[in-house]
Amino acid sequence: MDKADKIYEFVNMKIFLLQKDSSWSRGMLAKLRRGVGKNPSEAPEIWEITLSELPDDLLYKGRTEKAFATEAEWAVHTALTLYAVQQQGNSHTVSAGKNSGGLSFGSAIRRLILPDGSNEEAIKRRFDAIITSSDLSELSHHARGLIQLMKASLTSITLDYPEFAKDLYFYQFKEDRNRVRLKWGQDFYNTGGKKKEEEVKNKEE
Repeated sequence: MDKADKIYEFVNMKIFLLQKDSSWSRGMLAKLRRGVGKNPSEAPEIWEITLSELPDDLLYKGRTEKAFATEAEWAVHTALTLYAVQQQGNSHTVSAGKNSGGLSFGSAIRRLILPDGSNEEAIKRRFDAIITSSDLSELSHHARGLIQLMKASLTSITLDYPEFAKDLYFYQFKEDRNRVRLKWGQDFYNTGGKKKEEEVKNKEE
């Protein structure tokens, strides 16, 4: 199993624990929400969930005066803190695999566009801000607003957070970043393309 798959399994396991209705999970979700946008090394209050049982090869092993997080630690931290934002106030889980109705990040954002398209340009601007982010701290900052919109959406939006974590891992490598951006772009715009085609077809009929 490569590092990306280990990240998927780890985040999936942690979300399973956080979905349980207990005082611990509620408290941890609150702590995770406060960690959005922070450097993982600056959020010791959530290490219990973000670092506990993380595979050794995903952990930072260096010994320098200035601690920094690995790409895997950043991916886990960002995915779980954003998950906590969307999960707040929801009685149902907001994370699921694609075989259980979970959406990719790009597809989930597309769902935020209203049927009349009145907010489409605003959503596109926010999406563009995300995919041009230089690092995960900036990406998390821009994504938080859209995740909050998902939380408030009248239409239930379920995101595949473990897969999102994998994307975030690869996003940190220059050789993979454009591939992740393209993947999100395809998922965001392809749905729109199909919608436009259906609209044209209906007009012709």
